[in-house]
Amino acid sequence: MQPMDNFDIIVIGAGPAGLLAAGRAAELGAKVLVLEKMRQAGRKLLITGKGRCNITNSAAIGEFITHVYPNGKFLRNAFSKYFSEDIIKLLQKYGVEVILERGGRYFPAGNRAADVLQALLRWVKELKVEIRCNYKVEKILIKNGVVLGIVAKNEKIMAPSVILATGGKSYPATGSTGEGFELAKKLGHKIENVIPALVPLITEGQTAQKLQGLNLKNVKAIVWVNDKKAGEAFGEMIFTHFGLSGPIILTLSRIVVAELHKKNKVEITIDLKPALDEQKLDNRLIRDLNEHGKKKFGNIFKNWLPSSMIPVFIEQLNIDPDKECHQVSAKERKKIKLLLKNLRFKIINHRSFKEAIITAGGISTNEISPKTMESKLVSGLYFAGEMIDLDAETGGYNLQIAYSTGWLAGNSFGN
Repeated sequence: MQPMDNFDIIVIGAGPAGLLAAGRAAELGAKVLVLEKMRQAGRKLLITGKGRCNITNSAAIGEFITHVYPNGKFLRNAFSKYFSEDIIKLLQKYGVEVILERGGRYFPAGNRAADVLQALLRWVKELKVEIRCNYKVEKILIKNGVVLGIVAKNEKIMAPSVILATGGKSYPATGSTGEGFELAKKLGHKIENVIPALVPLITEGQTAQKLQGLNLKNVKAIVWVNDKKAGEAFGEMIFTHFGLSGPIILTLSRIVVAELHKKNKVEITIDLKPALDEQKLDNRLIRDLNEHGKKKFGNIFKNWLPSSMIPVFIEQLNIDPDKECHQVSAKERKKIKLLLKNLRFKIINHRSFKEAIITAGGISTNEISPKTMESKLVSGLYFAGEMIDLDAETGGYNLQIAYSTGWLAGNSFGN
């Protein structure tokens, strides 16, 4: 096997982290090769934000890192070097205007993830970065703890620096199948427990299925692990044919998946009236029941719930819907109040990596320099993006991790 071309840096993976790494290294004068195992670059980027691409978030660094797990502080240096305003400026330079939406979320004004990808590809092309698709890396070559290059398609390609940016295991159809973890593992790196994150949850029983398609806004979801409160989130969710999904459920799924893997009992309660404490809610129920005393109990629920929830509630309450409102007892009213504040679901599983937005776990941050993203075990080996044991909530946080760690890894050239 004869060595092929020589490069300064080889980047493995042509997603957002890999492209930022390649572009930054090329800006500094490096001869850069990007190897992508799929037929085209950035396939996963195209499906982010449901095809709209939630580019980044407007949160300041201090707040931003509170949305990152398990150790957001590891990113403080990366964010101080390259952050949300930097990626926005780069995209604007290549014709992508941005809009700011609720929750500090930035999207391309055209609502097309493809616009973001094309801008990044134009940037690296202008910088003479070479991208080879259909190139799966089989091995990273090292000698005496120092990177020499890689083997791909039975060819040796030499370079003193290799940046691993192959993504995690979520959405494997886009190329994220975890082989980057295997490459790192062979070089002695520890891979922290790799599990799906930002993933829909599967519930016991038929309640969620009966509510399939119902979207709720301004509700509070609480996670209970072995009957102890473990987390909560406020906002929007949706019921599906298998269970629960939507922004607040995805946010809480990180806790849920980890606890399910520990075989703990996990439940989620939905507070449908989070703006009212129990006393205020009780007062409202009393008022409504009194005002509509002659009405059938089943008809008054439209004052409290979306119509598709009413049959499910009446079934769970086991109260005769034909009973007149003034006949509802204090005990029955308490049952109504409890259900409105604590609609309970037992979580029995989660959906697979095929539906997970991000991967939790990965290369231990203890083995990576936060100042350069270089491996502490192998000289000349760098990591970027979802491969690292860092994951965040929805809202543009995960893509910013990819840009910042990628840029920092590429910035190592010549330093």
